[in-house]
Amino acid sequence: MVLRRLLGPNGLTHHLPSLDHHHPPHNMVLKIYGVSWSTCTRRVALIAKEKNVPYELVELDLAKGDNKTPAYLAKQPFAETPYIDDDGFVLFESRAIGRYIATKWAAQGTPLIPTDVKALALFEQAASIELTSFDGYAVRYAVEKIFNPQKGIATNEDRAAEYLKTIENKLDVYDQILGKQKYLAGDELSLADLFHLPGGYILVKLGKDVFDPRPNVSRWWNEISSRHSWQAVKESA
Repeated sequence: MVLRRLLGPNGLTHHLPSLDHHHPPHNMVLKIYGVSWSTCTRRVALIAKEKNVPYELVELDLAKGDNKTPAYLAKQPFAETPYIDDDGFVLFESRAIGRYIATKWAAQGTPLIPTDVKALALFEQAASIELTSFDGYAVRYAVEKIFNPQKGIATNEDRAAEYLKTIENKLDVYDQILGKQKYLAGDELSLADLFHLPGGYILVKLGKDVFDPRPNVSRWWNEISSRHSWQAVKESA
């Protein structure tokens, strides 16, 4: 969904200047082609920060159609952002990129993908929960409250309330899970936890207190959202 790439930290769709980050003394720097304020670009930057992987952000101007040129579509045929270029290896979809970064640079930074087969299965279960039970509803809520009004479309308050209620119901289950373990996949931090940050931050910015009323969710959210990696990119990659 293109929208997930378009929502900025204040729900605004505007262009920011290009930002380059942490150039190492060679040309093999990981390149992220995206929009510095988009949720998915920030998700990728977050994982790179957590793994201490230097990167260069190549800022796209969506208003000018940078994501619809033949050259761009040759790398990302869905015209969405971001994609990465790692010394000629091209990959898109932010969660796939996160897995790639966490796997290639497994020996540095925070371990984010378990290696034990059962722990890995529990990680994939938790990662699926984030995608199917949280992020999609957070994005739909943001569509109604932010993106539609920007396009001159009135917010469907009933639909927005339904999405928010679904999120709250899902987080009730999260609270049960997190009452038994520290993180969603077990007692070790993983990508499954960090993947929640961009979508969760949308809700926070919209003033929706969905985390604090649930003690185990609140403890978990406060911990992951205070990590240095997220603080470094939460407004802009």
